[in-house]
Amino acid sequence: MSTQAAEPAATARYQKILFLGNSITLHGPSKKIGWEGNWGMAASSRDKDYIHLVTRSLAKSSGTDPTMLAKNIAAFERQYATYDLQEHLRDALTFHPDLVVLAIGENVPQLKTAEAQAKFQASVEKLLKQLQSDNQPTIIVRSSFWPDQKKDDALRQACQQAGGIFVDISNLGKEEKNYARSERDFQHAGVAAHPGDQGMQAIADAILKAIQNK
Repeated sequence: MSTQAAEPAATARYQKILFLGNSITLHGPSKKIGWEGNWGMAASSRDKDYIHLVTRSLAKSSGTDPTMLAKNIAAFERQYATYDLQEHLRDALTFHPDLVVLAIGENVPQLKTAEAQAKFQASVEKLLKQLQSDNQPTIIVRSSFWPDQKKDDALRQACQQAGGIFVDISNLGKEEKNYARSERDFQHAGVAAHPGDQGMQAIADAILKAIQNK
């Protein structure tokens, strides 16, 4: 009972939400891989990807519709050491969100050395620091859907440095039911390996639980 009473007050202030991620967050149509959506791959529809599930839940809790900005930053994952934040993330950096959800890791090259892991962590720390505007947004960083201990450790430590909340979803990728291929057929194995509707709901639930427990 007390949790239900506290929930609207806890979520009411999130009126501007920034989602930074990769194809799980947002991917436009691509005939080459047989993907026709313009939302989080591979949800069956826009309203079933994790960013829309999270936004809709927060809107319901607060009674108002937050403004939402979603960006695919897969290029940052692949080129984190040289990625120009000011050039490529100008709109995100001037958005001044109340809530930031960072959902990356899957496209980061294997961190084979301690030096590579440190460089990735430093790049994520720099990104999060740039996003900490005057309104001090709540920062959520989730682990990779395809779990990788070195990447996830770097993400966790960068999140802690930023005073954020780390959401460990590593168990989700270990369950076949959370993959899109368990729900329907795809012509491309890469698309099929993304979370399906059940996986997207599970990711959203984990993020929402972290927000509500804050």
